[in-house]
Amino acid sequence: MSTDKKYSIEVRLWIEEAEGPFLGIGKIWLLENIQKTGSITNAAKEMKMAYRQAWQLVEEMNQRAESPLVEKLLGGKGGGGARLTDAGEKAITVFYEVEKRIKDFAQKETQNLKF
Repeated sequence: MSTDKKYSIEVRLWIEEAEGPFLGIGKIWLLENIQKTGSITNAAKEMKMAYRQAWQLVEEMNQRAESPLVEKLLGGKGGGGARLTDAGEKAITVFYEVEKRIKDFAQKETQNLKF
Protein backbone atom coordinates (compact mmCIF):
# COMPACT_ATOMS: atom_id res chain seq x y z
CA MET A 1 0.00 0.00 0.00
CA SER A 2 1.62 3.21 -1.13
CA THR A 3 0.50 6.74 -0.46
CA ASP A 4 2.20 9.75 -1.94
CA LYS A 5 3.77 11.71 0.85
CA LYS A 6 4.68 15.34 0.36
CA TYR A 7 7.94 16.57 1.83
CA SER A 8 9.53 19.97 1.89
CA ILE A 9 12.92 21.26 2.93
CA GLU A 10 12.74 24.09 5.45
CA VAL A 11 15.72 26.24 6.32
CA ARG A 12 16.34 28.85 8.96
CA LEU A 13 19.10 31.33 8.33
CA TRP A 14 21.30 33.14 10.78
CA ILE A 15 24.62 34.80 10.22
CA GLU A 16 27.45 34.10 12.64
CA GLU A 17 30.36 36.32 13.59
CA ALA A 18 33.50 35.09 15.36
CA GLU A 19 31.99 35.97 18.76
CA GLY A 20 28.61 34.35 18.12
CA PRO A 21 25.30 34.88 16.35
CA PHE A 22 25.16 38.19 14.49
CA LEU A 23 21.87 38.30 12.58
CA GLY A 24 18.82 36.08 12.47
CA ILE A 25 15.18 36.73 11.65
CA GLY A 26 14.38 37.89 15.20
CA LYS A 27 17.07 40.57 15.09
CA ILE A 28 15.96 41.57 11.59
CA TRP A 29 12.40 42.04 12.92
CA LEU A 30 13.82 44.14 15.76
CA LEU A 31 15.72 46.32 13.28
CA GLU A 32 12.58 46.70 11.15
CA ASN A 33 10.55 47.72 14.20
CA ILE A 34 13.18 50.26 15.23
CA GLN A 35 13.03 51.62 11.69
CA LYS A 36 9.22 51.77 11.85
CA THR A 37 8.81 53.21 15.36
CA GLY A 38 11.97 55.31 15.72
CA SER A 39 12.72 53.86 19.14
CA ILE A 40 14.10 50.74 20.80
CA THR A 41 11.43 51.04 23.53
CA ASN A 42 8.54 51.03 21.05
CA ALA A 43 10.17 48.35 18.90
CA ALA A 44 10.44 46.13 21.99
CA LYS A 45 6.78 46.78 22.87
CA GLU A 46 5.69 45.87 19.32
CA MET A 47 7.48 42.55 19.73
CA LYS A 48 6.30 41.97 23.32
CA MET A 49 9.96 41.94 24.32
CA ALA A 50 11.52 43.48 27.40
CA TYR A 51 13.33 46.75 26.67
CA ARG A 52 16.45 45.38 28.35
CA GLN A 53 16.53 42.38 26.01
CA ALA A 54 16.00 44.59 22.94
CA TRP A 55 18.75 46.94 24.10
CA GLN A 56 21.15 44.01 24.65
CA LEU A 57 20.41 42.66 21.16
CA VAL A 58 21.06 46.09 19.63
CA GLU A 59 24.33 46.43 21.55
CA GLU A 60 25.38 42.93 20.45
CA MET A 61 24.59 43.65 16.78
CA ASN A 62 26.42 46.98 16.93
CA GLN A 63 29.52 45.34 18.44
CA ARG A 64 29.57 42.47 15.93
CA ALA A 65 28.91 44.60 12.85
CA GLU A 66 31.69 46.37 10.95
CA SER A 67 29.91 49.62 11.78
CA PRO A 68 26.88 50.18 14.08
CA LEU A 69 23.46 49.20 12.72
CA VAL A 70 21.47 51.36 15.15
CA GLU A 71 22.28 54.76 16.55
CA LYS A 72 20.66 56.36 19.57
CA LEU A 73 19.31 59.85 19.12
CA LEU A 74 19.82 62.15 22.07
CA GLY A 75 16.75 63.48 23.82
CA GLY A 76 15.41 66.90 23.17
CA LYS A 77 11.86 68.08 22.81
CA GLY A 78 9.82 64.89 22.70
CA GLY A 79 12.72 62.76 23.90
CA GLY A 80 15.33 60.77 22.05
CA GLY A 81 14.91 57.63 20.09
CA ALA A 82 16.88 55.42 17.75
CA ARG A 83 17.30 55.01 14.05
CA LEU A 84 18.95 52.60 11.68
CA THR A 85 22.21 53.61 10.10
CA ASP A 86 22.88 52.92 6.42
CA ALA A 87 24.62 49.73 7.60
CA GLY A 88 21.46 48.73 9.50
CA GLU A 89 19.28 49.23 6.43
CA LYS A 90 21.76 47.29 4.31
CA ALA A 91 21.81 44.44 6.86
CA ILE A 92 18.04 43.98 6.42
CA THR A 93 18.31 43.99 2.62
CA VAL A 94 21.27 41.60 2.48
CA PHE A 95 19.70 39.20 5.00
CA TYR A 96 16.49 38.89 2.97
CA GLU A 97 18.43 38.52 -0.32
CA VAL A 98 20.55 35.68 1.08
CA GLU A 99 17.50 34.06 2.70
CA LYS A 100 15.60 34.16 -0.61
CA ARG A 101 18.46 32.51 -2.52
CA ILE A 102 18.73 29.77 0.11
CA LYS A 103 14.95 29.19 0.17
CA ASP A 104 14.83 29.10 -3.64
CA PHE A 105 17.57 26.46 -3.58
CA ALA A 106 15.69 24.46 -0.92
CA GLN A 107 12.52 24.68 -3.02
CA LYS A 108 14.36 23.25 -6.07
CA GLU A 109 15.83 20.47 -3.94
CA THR A 110 12.36 19.67 -2.57
CA GLN A 111 11.29 18.62 -6.06
CA ASN A 112 14.06 15.98 -6.07
CA LEU A 113 13.12 14.39 -2.73
CA LYS A 114 12.35 10.70 -3.05
CA PHE A 115 12.31 8.23 -0.17
